Amino acid sequence: MTAPAAVARRLVLTGHVQGVGFRPFVYRLAHRHKLDGNVCNRLGEVEIVVQGDSNAVSAFALDVLHAAPPLAAPRLVLDEPWRVDRNLHGFLIAPSETDRAARIFVPADHFMCEDCRRELENPRDRRHRYPFINCTQCGPRYTLIERLPYDRLNTTLAAFALCADCEHEYRDPLDRRYHAEPIACPRCGPQLELRETGRRVTRDAALERALELLREGAVLAVKGVGGYHLMCDAKKERPIQALRMRKQRPDKPLAVMFPRRGADGLDAVREEATPTESEAMLIGSPARPIVLVTRNPRSSLAPGVAPGLSEFGVFLPYSPLHQLLLEGFGGPLVATSGNLSGEPVITDESMAQERLASIVDAFLHHDRPIARPADDPVCRRIGGRMRPLRIGRGLAPLEIDLAFDVAEPLLGVGAHLKNCVTLAWERRAVVSPHIGTLSSPRALEVFERTIDDLQRLYGVRAERIACDAHPGYGSTRHALHTGLPVTRVWHHHAHAGALAAEHPHERNWLVFTWDGVGLGADGTLWGGEAFAGAPGHWSRVASFRPFRLPGGDRVAREPWRTAASLCWEMGREPRELPPQSDLLRQAWANHLNAPWSTAVGRLFDAAAALVLGVTHTSYEAQGPMQLEAVAAPAAEAQGLPLNVDPDGVLRADWAPLLDVLCDATRSAAERAGHFHDALARTILLIAERERLRHGPFAVGFSGGVFQNRRLADTAQALLEQAGFRVHLPVALPANDAAISFGQIVEATAAEATR
Repeated sequence: MTAPAAVARRLVLTGHVQGVGFRPFVYRLAHRHKLDGNVCNRLGEVEIVVQGDSNAVSAFALDVLHAAPPLAAPRLVLDEPWRVDRNLHGFLIAPSETDRAARIFVPADHFMCEDCRRELENPRDRRHRYPFINCTQCGPRYTLIERLPYDRLNTTLAAFALCADCEHEYRDPLDRRYHAEPIACPRCGPQLELRETGRRVTRDAALERALELLREGAVLAVKGVGGYHLMCDAKKERPIQALRMRKQRPDKPLAVMFPRRGADGLDAVREEATPTESEAMLIGSPARPIVLVTRNPRSSLAPGVAPGLSEFGVFLPYSPLHQLLLEGFGGPLVATSGNLSGEPVITDESMAQERLASIVDAFLHHDRPIARPADDPVCRRIGGRMRPLRIGRGLAPLEIDLAFDVAEPLLGVGAHLKNCVTLAWERRAVVSPHIGTLSSPRALEVFERTIDDLQRLYGVRAERIACDAHPGYGSTRHALHTGLPVTRVWHHHAHAGALAAEHPHERNWLVFTWDGVGLGADGTLWGGEAFAGAPGHWSRVASFRPFRLPGGDRVAREPWRTAASLCWEMGREPRELPPQSDLLRQAWANHLNAPWSTAVGRLFDAAAALVLGVTHTSYEAQGPMQLEAVAAPAAEAQGLPLNVDPDGVLRADWAPLLDVLCDATRSAAERAGHFHDALARTILLIAERERLRHGPFAVGFSGGVFQNRRLADTAQALLEQAGFRVHLPVALPANDAAISFGQIVEATAAEATR
């Protein structure tokens, strides 16, 4: 029988094909199918020319998509017949091309894979207990890439010359470390160094001394993948309180890292917490996020881990250094961001020594430079599925495919709190990792560097900017100083737009945007709004009865002020007010520094003050989080009265809530539950009333208030029982981290209507 004639095909793939071992996978696949040709990296795309038996070529084309490495997500953008080259023999990996534009994807940082973990634990392996072991399927990416294409010379490891053994692995296409750009070993790679007063040790001795200090109750600053962690024993109250006192973080919950144990790695977690199935799956997922889980009643963790809360954040080691620390310590460690309050996580050794010296007892450094910070992501189960509260290392930069065209490259600079930035062009949007609050020089410097990094890495320069309408935001000031055309977007329109763009199949919306405060179109501080319509065409149809915020911004840290304002508005005398309340009441009565607001987040603050006595807080949403933690079911709760104001906006009247919140004969759990359920039923009343007026629509929840699971779950259940389709954010947080993406959506929609 005559052998079938050879055929050739050219495949071009895009998607996540950078930094995931895709080219060596293609090489091995071609050898398996006995095909000739080559594979080439073209700045974000992979081009494959393959020739041979037609059946083998067809099977290869299927396998290249469906048998790709676990971290890869290839998309076929071109598949065409190609000219057979009779002189082509064998299969080659061609050098990367750098002189042509393509669809660039910047890979996120990856957790340590199972192959590397086995080598780490194998005494016979040359990388045994090496804290920087990695391969094509794991290790840092975003935090070490300085420019593209993703080759070693373009990373922060360029200064580390490979030893002969690593060089051989790096050059061998059949080795799993072929072109693993962060490849390293104890002979040629980065090393540890521990510094404490009067002492400095390196390598294995540094790790052993760090473990000794942790066992003795010390607080350590540990340099990780995207920045420093502050670490201490999670079962001892003394080091936790020392950390809290030194960092001036008296109450905010602390994340806890657990050693891997058991079949799924979560046996140690289950000794202290009761994760659901979906929570457990996310804890063990490649992103290795911090996941909020319910504390086990038999937990032996120190009470200071998460005071006043029933949940705390847990995560597993995601780097070999973390693995060595947790296994060596033999128990859970507090691992919170190494930063000053509200600032981005610290990445630089000298800055860590300068800024964290008063907080920690010793430093565990390493000499692998971090190109840019990436804080740990945080997730929580809300509305029946896991959702991000913060995007960061492992989840960002976050790529979002758009259902609309962006005419010219556009930058969304986000909000003032929980800042992220978004770069959009064509039908692509890239959201940066969490940056933080833009109130300090360092935060602004990281904010500006992140903007520059995104544009440089993706080869796209913004030609327009979208920003918040609030003139006092650091992001707004930056936008106005760039000299580029600027589109201002109302804060709560951005919340609504971000949600709608995540669910492009829905065309008609009623979106509830409940948060702290954001500047509204009437010049007051909104935060309890409902908008009907679609991106670029929002109509405010519902809100809350306005109330005043005595002292302006101070109410965020002194919730007794909002509680007093609500009581004074209704002729009540709130109990146990601070001494300065008389002067404050005079200012309130004279409308001095007491702006009007409709923010549900501030109503939650007031409820926490009235029910739990939370008069002052040390972190954002402390009172609301504690209120949610104690809330019990309240079957008798009713929705709030709705009245139509002169502008046709439905106003929910919060006044009836005060009777319950101030009723000391009821338990705190009962009053807290009533508050949550009354607000959830108010959402249902508004939705039903709007459906009668305008017909069917999808209902959306956006804004930081909807990170409250009790409220979101209850409202979602009520709405679905009434026949509504309900959506919450999926890829992005409901909080202000989504604002930059929403600005892209709204600015593009506004441009399309001109």
